[in-house]
Amino acid sequence: MNAPFPAYRDRYLPALCLAEIDALPHKAWAPVILQVGAIEQHGPHLPVAVDSLLGQIWLNLALPLLPPDLPCYVAPPVTIGKSNEHWGFPGTLFVSKDTLRELLLSIARQLHRWGFRHLAVLNSHGGNVAVINYTMEEVRSELGMRVSTLRGAWDLDVSRQELTYGFHANEAETSWLLAAAPGLVDMSQAVCEYPAQVGDDGMLRPEFAPATFAWITRDISRSGIMGDAPAATAEKGLRWFRGGAERYAKGIVEAALKAREALS
Repeated sequence: MNAPFPAYRDRYLPALCLAEIDALPHKAWAPVILQVGAIEQHGPHLPVAVDSLLGQIWLNLALPLLPPDLPCYVAPPVTIGKSNEHWGFPGTLFVSKDTLRELLLSIARQLHRWGFRHLAVLNSHGGNVAVINYTMEEVRSELGMRVSTLRGAWDLDVSRQELTYGFHANEAETSWLLAAAPGLVDMSQAVCEYPAQVGDDGMLRPEFAPATFAWITRDISRSGIMGDAPAATAEKGLRWFRGGAERYAKGIVEAALKAREALS
């Protein structure tokens, strides 16, 4: 029988009973990680849960790398995010910016009532970023909680074209799914599609640039893919997973220690 909870059960708040939660140590500075993802189309070759799946995989990989005695807890994930840019493709399920804001605020308020004073957000969907940023400012001002943002960093050895215009259902996301859940990937449906080329005129880009423009997927992609999905391999995914997990673990440790030092 499969285990009903993640491997990090001792840190996972939904797996604990009332007395266990009440007795958790160092609530004044120990981070509670809230993973925020999305359910949205990822081209014809990937499942719609990619972003939420990846957030949970990062936790599965990063948490075992923490010092065993470091207090750190995990809240239930938010699996549906602000994904209205993918409207028009089957499989996209999203909430409004206002709904996401209210949900995040509500979770923070309840954690605060439980006695926790440090919320660490691990976001795995770009469309959530703006909402998370201004909502976390509200959490700071309203509740006085410390808020940390856990950022992933990956040394992606991909082409310049892919780094610039590969940002959805791309080489990296496809490689990660091939490494973690190959049965959910249909590489026969993977295509390479970019919204533009590196050598094109102009400075505006849809992502990863000082000047960006608003877009919805159906305006810049026929398939729902922005990137070179056929270039993906499981070997790349495993390599990038290892590096990313180490950076997430380092970020969790740094956030916890900074919070502890701030109270000393």
